Amino acid sequence: MSDTEVVPRRPDRPDGDTPLVDEQLADELLARAQAQGAELLGPDGLLSQVTKAVLERALGEELTGHLGYDKHDPAGRGSGNSRNGATPKRLLTEVGGIELAVPRDRNGTFSPQIVRKGQTRLDGFNDRIIALYARGMTTRDIRAHLREMYDVDVSPDLISRVTDAVLEELQEWQSRPLDRVYPVVFIDALMVKIRDGVVANRPVYLAIGIDCDGAKHVLGMWVGPATGESSKFWLTVLSEVKSRGVGDVCIVCCDGLTGLPDAINVVWPAATVQLCVVHLIRASLRYASRKDWAALTKDLRTIYTAVDDTAAQVGLEALEQQWGQRYPAIVRLWRTHWPEFVPFLAFPPDVRRVVYTTNLIESINARLRKVTRNRGQFPSEQAALKVLYLAVRNLDEFRSPSVGTRNSGWKQALQAFTIYFEGRIPTP
Repeated sequence: MSDTEVVPRRPDRPDGDTPLVDEQLADELLARAQAQGAELLGPDGLLSQVTKAVLERALGEELTGHLGYDKHDPAGRGSGNSRNGATPKRLLTEVGGIELAVPRDRNGTFSPQIVRKGQTRLDGFNDRIIALYARGMTTRDIRAHLREMYDVDVSPDLISRVTDAVLEELQEWQSRPLDRVYPVVFIDALMVKIRDGVVANRPVYLAIGIDCDGAKHVLGMWVGPATGESSKFWLTVLSEVKSRGVGDVCIVCCDGLTGLPDAINVVWPAATVQLCVVHLIRASLRYASRKDWAALTKDLRTIYTAVDDTAAQVGLEALEQQWGQRYPAIVRLWRTHWPEFVPFLAFPPDVRRVVYTTNLIESINARLRKVTRNRGQFPSEQAALKVLYLAVRNLDEFRSPSVGTRNSGWKQALQAFTIYFEGRIPTP
């Protein structure tokens, strides 16, 4: 990416300070553009012309500072260096491509900083490409969008180079330090198509943790092997998370992935492995007609909100009586997974509420599926992780890794976690 420095807007500018462009100047520019029939956007639009004029004026001031005298100043005579015309340069900016006249000196010692030698685009233009890429647009879509909006034709290689600039950021994010304790960690899978010789569905696993302040964080993402998961794969993944500082997890919610429970018991021996209630509900609805979802969800709720195992069993019997004939696969699903589900009923109600809330996983998955659906398939694992990372970074609730988004009623849940998992939740 270009290393051009852009002067940031001062967020602390007191009210009443004169803005850089006041209403009078803006009116004059718009009136002049209308009089000449110029558009606001486009290669010859008002914004392009203003950008060109400001950059060329700034480059001229840079050259003046380098030479030590103003243009046409007699003080420059005999100075040993002077202005020597300009070099044409095409620069890609957020408002489109503009043709710059970059001033030069006779000795060839002038090295501009606002638009550096060899630079063909401003940082803002790179950010625009990354923003489009993060929304799941393909390289072809991005090229078409830039051509339509800014009359700029960029190569696929340029888009790849710009987006590859986030790979270092992705690596830092994947290795960033984590908290020592997470009360709950969800492990979920998202299926994407990756081309590795042939196009195949590959799982991308997300670990989402809720910290002791109730804030939710995406801890990491890993592409599963094409040959299927094993205890060795999960041991490597969880050991990586542990090496980043996670010494203990109270509850790990997962979906019965092969080898995962065994790996959890090795890495965090005190952790409770809980079948993810969200996945169980989602799997149940997959068998049912949408028109029955509301009534079915209400009956399922009597099971996972039951006060104990006996009450949950009564709810399961009622479910079978009500829906068994129409949806026998749903009843069979719950009976098959009953041993992995039952430990959930021992948790206090406030702990249960954190574990079975559907908003967390569903909201993330919906947004990530959108960007992967737009792309269709990815040329490599790295390309898939790059798009998913940008999508996670763009989620409002995950923009700041140190903030996340907090559960409502977390204080009550924290008290329940502290009592139920005595001695494992750190005190302030």
